[in-house]
Amino acid sequence: MKIGIGVSFALLLATGGLFLPARGSAQGMDSMTLAVNLGDVLASEAFCGLAYDQTAIGAFINKNVKAEDMGFTSTLQMMTEGKEIDLEKMSPSAKTAHCVQIARVARSYGFTK
Repeated sequence: MKIGIGVSFALLLATGGLFLPARGSAQGMDSMTLAVNLGDVLASEAFCGLAYDQTAIGAFINKNVKAEDMGFTSTLQMMTEGKEIDLEKMSPSAKTAHCVQIARVARSYGFTK
């Protein structure tokens, strides 16, 4: 399922932002917020020229997503696909700002070295 900017903006407002919190506080986020934020980071991997450590992503999921959370993966997929569409519309300056912060977030969670 693809979503547009309007849906992404509505989710942005509903969740209060699109970035993972400081390392160590992700466990306090609800499932939807975590899926939205992680979807942004994952969708940005190729767009920003990054390569993520798959083991680190798995460890992040194991630590922060409840085992019984059946809705997390579908929300994460929807958010990732929607963000991929939104990224292609960014200006060069917006891409630079986005990718600098995404790289910082990814590094803080050990997704990149």
